[in-house]
Amino acid sequence: MVPLNILEPAVRSFIFYSGVLGLKVLSMVVLTAKQRYRKNVFANEEDAKFKNGIVKYDDPDVERVRRAHLNDLENIPLFWVLGALYLTTGPSSALAITLFRAYTAGRILHTLVYAVKPLPQPARGIAFGIPMFITLYMGVSVLLYYAGDL
Repeated sequence: MVPLNILEPAVRSFIFYSGVLGLKVLSMVVLTAKQRYRKNVFANEEDAKFKNGIVKYDDPDVERVRRAHLNDLENIPLFWVLGALYLTTGPSSALAITLFRAYTAGRILHTLVYAVKPLPQPARGIAFGIPMFITLYMGVSVLLYYAGDL
C-alpha cells in the first residue's frame, strides 16, 4: 500500500474536489426549496399551510430538481470512497487530478442539463456517463491493484 501524503498534488486535488462536490450536494437543497417556493408546491401539509401552497408530489419541475439531488446522493459518496481507495494505489498524479476534475465537472454539468436548464438527450446521458465511467475505472483499478494480495 502506498502511504498517502497530504502534500501530494493528487491527494490535495481529491480533497479540493470532494469539498466542491460536498457543497454541490448542499446547494441542491437550496435549489429544491427555491423550486418548491417558486411553484408554490410542497411535499407535506405543514409546509403548504405555512406558505398557503398546495401539497403535490408530482410537479415536473420540482421532481426534476429532486431527482437530480437524489442522483447526487447515489453517486457522489461512491466517488468519495472509490477516489480515496484509488489514491492508495499510487496513481499518476496527472491522471488522478484529471479524473477528479472531470468527475466534478461532469456532476455539475449533469445538474445543469437535468435540473437547471433541461436539455434533450444525449446531454444528460453524457453528463452522467462520464463521471460514472470515471468511478468505474477507479473501482476496477483498486480491485486490480489489490487482487494479488488475496
